Amino acid sequence: MAQWSLNTYLQNVSKLFLQQHYLEPEDWADLLCFEHPHVANPKLQLERPESAVQRVFDTPLDELVAAHIRCCWAVGNHDFIEAYGCQAVVVQAFTKFFQSQKDENWSLPIMFAVCLDLRKFANSADAQAQKKGRGKAGERLEKAAELLMGCFRVCADNRASVEDTKKWGMLNLVNQLFKVYFKINKLHLCKPLIRAIDSLPLKDRFPLAQQVTFRYYVGRKAMFDSDFKSADEFLTFAFTRCHRLSRKNKRMTLIYLLPVKMLLGYMPSQRVLKKYDLLQFAEVAQAVSSGNLLSLNNALEKNEAFFIKCGIYLILEKLKIITYRNLFKKVYLILNTHQLPIDAFTTALRMMKVDDIDNDETACIIANLIYENKIKGYISHQHQKLVVSKQNAFPKLSTVL
Repeated sequence: MAQWSLNTYLQNVSKLFLQQHYLEPEDWADLLCFEHPHVANPKLQLERPESAVQRVFDTPLDELVAAHIRCCWAVGNHDFIEAYGCQAVVVQAFTKFFQSQKDENWSLPIMFAVCLDLRKFANSADAQAQKKGRGKAGERLEKAAELLMGCFRVCADNRASVEDTKKWGMLNLVNQLFKVYFKINKLHLCKPLIRAIDSLPLKDRFPLAQQVTFRYYVGRKAMFDSDFKSADEFLTFAFTRCHRLSRKNKRMTLIYLLPVKMLLGYMPSQRVLKKYDLLQFAEVAQAVSSGNLLSLNNALEKNEAFFIKCGIYLILEKLKIITYRNLFKKVYLILNTHQLPIDAFTTALRMMKVDDIDNDETACIIANLIYENKIKGYISHQHQKLVVSKQNAFPKLSTVL
């Protein structure tokens, strides 16, 4: 296959689009996919293949196939900016063809392949352009997203029967779009896509791998929106239903699930952290559990580069509220009274090197803890005291995963 002549390759692609199913369905996309060995064939790496292609194909397939062959040429020359431009033409031409297939969805695997390659080339092209000082960051990824949305609309608007509907391609495209939007930091564009999938009657019938990816990104978005209960639900699904051998994906999911769990009061065990090589969270969890604000600050500073790279540093800073709660519980246990002077909590905070704190600021922290039901009680401003409930003054939080 890798050493096909141009004519042989064109004839095989022609058979594909004429639906002479000499290939298994899962192989339909190979002839236009950059994971297939034909792309390394020098005979198919041509700068100007249009005249040869036009003898075999009509519009828009001639544009699609010619752009694919030219893309092979660009990749062979390590010119990913040109490769992206060619792949953009491939997706545009495919979208025209795809739209013309009113009651058929046999070409969905081709769509998956060409759209995946488009996103990868856009990513590589942006990186190459940045090195050459050409264009702004994420410029091609943003344009690629517009082309992916073109395919998405064709799928979403299709009215064929359930088995033949193009709607089966929607979740794959949404996952591709999520990867782009997270990369270029435009998470607000995810919301209408989530609604579109949630409204689909067949949303639970998509392949499990696609469902796992979808919930992973929806969970991450919920985390950034501070909807931690929803984030916990989606990320837990992604982690538990991810294939057990996909260790890398499980670890990636845990990077976001662990902060969410800790914010909900569930601390990870050392066993889980060791298993997935995430010991960066160990000191954080220990500091939060013990109410040691100084240790928490030190742990965040020590692993700052890792947490910032993962985009969770600001989320982890929210753990301070639970750390305050656990520290203040220690004050409560030491004083052994239900009427606690605000000054005692201020002293505890100063012991944790919070030097610029006064009783008014401490009272604000306590009021926030009461509002979030992490302390049961009220503040007596007249007497400068926290009056806590005689039963379950500090509702239980910590549970080991």
